[in-house]
Formats: sequence, C-alpha cells, structure tokens
Amino acid sequence: MRTIAFFNNKGGVGKTSMVYHLAWMFHDMGHSVLAADLDPQSNLTSIFLDEPDVEQLWPEGDHADTILGTVNPLIESLGDIKDPKPICIAAQLHIIAGDLGLSTFEDRLSDAWGKCLDDKAPIAGDGFRVITAFHRVLERAAENSHSELALIDVGPNIGAMNRAALVAADYVVIPLGADLFSLQGLRNLGPTLRDWRQGWETRRKGKVPPGLSLPSGQMQPLGYVVLNPSVRENRPVKSYLKWANRIPKTYATEVLGHTTQPPSAENDHNQLAMLKHFKSLMPMAQDARKPMFHLTAADGAIGGHSIAVQDCRQQFEKLAKRILEAIGDPSL
Repeated sequence: MRTIAFFNNKGGVGKTSMVYHLAWMFHDMGHSVLAADLDPQSNLTSIFLDEPDVEQLWPEGDHADTILGTVNPLIESLGDIKDPKPICIAAQLHIIAGDLGLSTFEDRLSDAWGKCLDDKAPIAGDGFRVITAFHRVLERAAENSHSELALIDVGPNIGAMNRAALVAADYVVIPLGADLFSLQGLRNLGPTLRDWRQGWETRRKGKVPPGLSLPSGQMQPLGYVVLNPSVRENRPVKSYLKWANRIPKTYATEVLGHTTQPPSAENDHNQLAMLKHFKSLMPMAQDARKPMFHLTAADGAIGGHSIAVQDCRQQFEKLAKRILEAIGDPSL
C-alpha cells in the first residue's frame, strides 16, 4: 500500500473536494483505493456519504464504525486500536469515516510524541502505540479492503493530529491557491515537514514495543496542485499569475530546501496540476451525489456542461497519472 496525504495549513482551497475526485479517478483507472478522513471536520465523509448514512455513524454514545471508535481505546487509555471498519462506497473504493469527536485525540497525540523518547519502556511503548495509531488503522483497513492506495485528508493546521497523520504518510501532495495566504502556508509547511520527519527518525531508534508496526515517516513531497485559478480563454488571468509565479521559488526553497533558481510557474516540474473550478458542475455533482466527471445528461450535464464534464475528467486523469508516476507505480 502507498499512503498519500493531502496537506496544507491554509484551508479553503478545495483540498477535500480534490481528494474525493482523485479517489474516484484512481478507482476508475482500476486501482483499489482507501480514503481516510482524518480531519475532525469530517468534510470528506459528508461528500462520500448521504446525511442519513452519516447520522447512523454518529449515534448517541459510541461511534464504533468511525475513526473515533477505532482509536477510542487509546484516547481512554484502556487499550489499543480496534479493527477499523472501512465503508464500501463502490467495488475497490472504501472510506474510513471521519468523526467530529476525533479532536479529543489531540492532547493524547501531543503527549505521546514526547513519550516516545522516554528511557522507560512502558512509557515509550504507550507513546509509540498512540503515535502509530493512524498508520496501523490504515494498514489494517487496507488489508481488509484489499486497497493499494490510501489517500489521507487532514485538516488545515500543524498540530499533533496532523503530525501523526503525516507520520503515517509515504508521500505528501500540497494543494494551493494562488494567493498570499497559500504562499505563507508553504513557508510554514516546509520547515514543519522537515522537523516532523527528523523527529520521527530520532524516535524510531527508541524503545519500540516488540512487534509494533512502525511507519517510515517518509513524508516525501510529490509536488503541489494549484486549485481554482481564474481562467480566460484557457489561460490564467493576471491576478492569478501574480501569485502563481511566486510559488515555484517558495516551494523549492521552503519545502524541498533547494537553493538553485527554480523554473517559471509554467515550466515547474513540481507543479502536478492546475485545476480549474468548474463552478457550474459542482452544485450539479453535489445534487447527484457523484464526482463531477461522472455526470451525465440524466443529471443535467448537456451542451456546455457536457463539454465541461469531459474537461474535468481529463484534468483529474492527468493529475492522477502524474501522482502515480511520481510514486513509481509499476502499472503505468
């Protein structure tokens, strides 16, 4: 299984919608996919599942079928993770449902990071079991669902929750908007990823409980995706270019640690894709409860909308292929 996290501490750029559509696109391309909603806001879950289904997942009392139910024994310090229950969306497409209550795991994860360095095996062991919880949940869920790709959606912050989620990730894709806030997010994100990677590498040498599955904590940046640019006649408008032209240098220096002169935005190999907004398709897709590139005439996608559906499919298929190429997928 390859695990890919989609992460930026700047929210509101369309990250969760991108993860949803990529999960479906990888599925359409014949890959077995596990989507993991590790954002306490649970937006990915609400896109995949109808409201009545989500309501059943969040009853009064225990939420046994969500990520919260899986890690709750660790939150309560009463045991280890339970077997996850990935929900089947379609053949070869599953989701680990999110939960608003997952935010209660934050303090435990923060405390566990330091415990991993403790000289006392019981204390260090507790720390490792907590920090590796997401990794082991993904590992078991992928085995149960026979998934080869795991896409991890996380919230827009650099707290302990996301640190544990990123430790579980082999690769990281960074969604961006072409604006000042996303650039500042990159400046925060690069050093944070390096600190987390180095911090986990140090901890892996500690008193790890025998037999406990440890993630590599590789967190290899695959590149960035620029979302929702304003486009006129198939070319980004001037307001977009003002910020887009600054992204290559910021990404190269802050995320990759490179000092060489980066290429222009149009020629930057670190840019995986530039995705348009498809404003007219989004509400139609939400009503139909399907990805935009699955819309048909029966859903109202006729005329110009039909052309936009094909354009959307081509863009997401191109992005999916770029990601598979970057992770060295042998099926290409």
